[in-house]
Amino acid sequence: MNFLRRLSFHLWYLRRPPWDSGIVPPEVVDYIRTHQPGRALDLGCGSGTSSLALASAGWRVTGVDFVPRAIKIAKRKAKNINASVDFLVADVTRLPHSLFANSYDLVLDIGCFHSLSAEQKQKYLDNLETLLAPAGTWLLYGFFKPSENTSPGLLEADIERVQQRLTLVKRQEGMDKKARPSAWFWFEKV
Repeated sequence: MNFLRRLSFHLWYLRRPPWDSGIVPPEVVDYIRTHQPGRALDLGCGSGTSSLALASAGWRVTGVDFVPRAIKIAKRKAKNINASVDFLVADVTRLPHSLFANSYDLVLDIGCFHSLSAEQKQKYLDNLETLLAPAGTWLLYGFFKPSENTSPGLLEADIERVQQRLTLVKRQEGMDKKARPSAWFWFEKV
């Protein structure tokens, strides 16, 4: 992610980012409903909406975002509902060593991975493979690139690279609010 793009994320959190609806996606709600609580890592957690939903359902959650203001908002929201979540300011491609002391039953990513450059995606996947517990799930949401241009988004090649490491369990395609093709992916570490 280049400097201007990183700056834009910081500026969005001075107001309310358009992606921060405050609503837990139904895919996350379904996952919570159908799985026993365990340890979860929310990469690109933003203001913590999904992290807090997981914590409220009994999960031990760590939320990571590179925007300090997003983490500040997430911590405030957690305090307001008396939820215990460990929120950290960090780059998802250069995670603190302390996170690697644990393995995670669930790694959640709602719109972070698709914003990364090819090189950053590789680093992210290297970390992910280490962080996921055996039989752990990576629940990923992202929109697809309209073409090979410089805009963010997923490529089918990204999904193919992931499938060299993890098993694709489910893929649910749709459209985002801007009518871009998007999808939810459920990957498992076997």
